[in-house]
Amino acid sequence: MGNSDSLKSQQSKTEQAHFSNGLPILLMVAATSFLGTFLISSVNIALPAIGSDFSFSAVGLSWIVTSFLLATALFMLPAGAWGDRYGSSRLFKMGLLIFTLSSLFCWLAPGGWWLIAARFLQGVGAAFTNTTGQVLLVSSYPAHKRGQVLGISVSAVYAGLALGPLLGGILTLYAGWRSLFLIASLLGFATLLLTLFRLKEPVRKRSHSSQSDAKGTLFFMGGLTALVYGSTLIPSITGWSLMSGALLLLWFFWKHEKRTEHPLFEVSLFTHNRLFTYSSLSALINYTATFAIVFFLSLYLQKIQGLSPRDAGAVIITQPLMMTLFSPVVGRLSDRIEPRYFATAGMAICSSGLAMLALIGSQTPIWVIIAILVWVGLGFGLFSSPNMNTIMGSVVQSHYGQASGLAASMRVFGQIISMSVVTLLFTLYFGDLTVEAVEEHTFLTTMRIGFFIFALIGIPGIFFSYNRGDLRVKEKNDKR
Repeated sequence: MGNSDSLKSQQSKTEQAHFSNGLPILLMVAATSFLGTFLISSVNIALPAIGSDFSFSAVGLSWIVTSFLLATALFMLPAGAWGDRYGSSRLFKMGLLIFTLSSLFCWLAPGGWWLIAARFLQGVGAAFTNTTGQVLLVSSYPAHKRGQVLGISVSAVYAGLALGPLLGGILTLYAGWRSLFLIASLLGFATLLLTLFRLKEPVRKRSHSSQSDAKGTLFFMGGLTALVYGSTLIPSITGWSLMSGALLLLWFFWKHEKRTEHPLFEVSLFTHNRLFTYSSLSALINYTATFAIVFFLSLYLQKIQGLSPRDAGAVIITQPLMMTLFSPVVGRLSDRIEPRYFATAGMAICSSGLAMLALIGSQTPIWVIIAILVWVGLGFGLFSSPNMNTIMGSVVQSHYGQASGLAASMRVFGQIISMSVVTLLFTLYFGDLTVEAVEEHTFLTTMRIGFFIFALIGIPGIFFSYNRGDLRVKEKNDKR
């Protein structure tokens, strides 16, 4: 009995130490997660106002979103590897500094292309904080708390998505769209001060290699940039040529990563870890299918339904609000119940919701749109935390940075593909027209086609979610 009581006392003290050391990190990671998604969702609401100020075409407006996502995707994989080598806390602080300064540049941007450039820098900062933040979290808490703290972190992401449309609409209506970036810079500065005084590198196994994969990084960045930019030029010959070159560069990248001694990411995570691979593919598909919902509906509610930015934000808030409410609960449940069941149900709900959105028209009642968004938000809440729990639980500690970077990259790759589909549809149907100049019938047709495509994309995600394997079985085998 004495030994048992002593063991329980020691476990209790260990958990208290984890809590006291991990709580500041949880707050910092949650704050940066909130800031990034708050800007994404609030800027979507402000797009019509930005387009009016800068006389931007519909395709130009899409780049205000895409430039941020492209930069995030370009630097997430390197950030994971750099964090494993040089320390996640150092990279987290650097990313937060870049994000804060670039938010100020967005606030002062004199023109549309200056704003796009500043948004690109914001994406670089977000890549550093998003990738290293998850590593700091899982390294600061015991394994049986992993799903819970990741659920809180994901909840902060969804809180930003939830508050962004409503607060963004109010700020855009009464203070102008620039106020969004001013507030982001002020919050970023406050969080930066907290990290400088309270953030320390958690104890974990790290890669001891000081060599970087420069060639692999160039292949990856060049291929991804050409792929995204080329998709905006289709159906021109230049567009198809860029995309063909991009695929060739990405193929070179994959072959190089399999051979090099110090890869940008471990190819074996995909080739020898089915749990990780299928979970990552599920994330890619989920974000590809769902990311453009807010972009489309922001324009639809203001152009077709005639709502103000404030009222459009009040409608759109229902989807991320459901995500915010369910993510912590489902994340905690996924510590005890096999995560793939939650993720599969969530993916199926999202796909069916997208099919419903493909049927809306100019006379669709607002309550119907809200009901669909509640349904999709429920699906996303069921999917995200359990899926992230599975990804981080499927690798050893020394690969936490790589796994986090790859998981975050899957999310951003999905968002980029989603926006590339939107940009392609806008190029084909709108040309150089502004959103205001596009006929109502043309806009509705384009939006319906987009939602139908995204509903079809979601179907393979159901397969990968269900057939990934069991996390609990792997954890039991690892303990043997």
